Amino acid sequence: MRVLKIVAEGITTSFRYPHFMQGVQPSYPMPPPATIYGHICSALGEWVKPAAVQFAYCFTHQNQQPQREIEHTIVLTTATGKLPGTQIPKVLEGNVNPFERELLFFPRLTLYVNQPDWLPAFRSPRYAVVLGRSQDLFTYVDVRVIELQQAERAYFENTLLPYDMALSVMRGVTVLMPRFLDLHNRRSPQFSRYVALTERVHLPNDNGYQFG
Repeated sequence: MRVLKIVAEGITTSFRYPHFMQGVQPSYPMPPPATIYGHICSALGEWVKPAAVQFAYCFTHQNQQPQREIEHTIVLTTATGKLPGTQIPKVLEGNVNPFERELLFFPRLTLYVNQPDWLPAFRSPRYAVVLGRSQDLFTYVDVRVIELQQAERAYFENTLLPYDMALSVMRGVTVLMPRFLDLHNRRSPQFSRYVALTERVHLPNDNGYQFG
């Protein structure tokens, strides 16, 4: 099977849990499928149907535990009255809300995509290359087409697996992640369960577990 292999590196990244709003914003240990989907569409410069994209990846970072930094958001509210010493009416007031965000340092993504014809797009991406937040700039260090080979035995590590492989690998952490954004329904996220695997697992393993 011919696939497109992309290797990207950055300084920092963070993949926010969508249901934490204030106080702290923890990070997923690796990018959700929705982040990968958006990353691919950014390189292409257009939205593609999610069903047309199959991918796999290996994701690593250097810090053993996520580090935290202080950020803030400004919540704007309608104000009344005029600016001091002027006749200019107040329009908005802003309240600063600080919070802690978890960061992953020196991330590295090796991405495999089932669309080798997209090679030119990743060698000359339409938009800035980011992964995670808009300020988390990445650089493509290797983009090429490769041929995947079938094997009777393989290992997985530092990757995201379908949830139905949980009993096969018997390792990892079950996570609920956004799969993609529904552009026809106000960009509502569609969620699915996955297995986040950071340690190496061989399949089939010594207990006889097979794929699937």
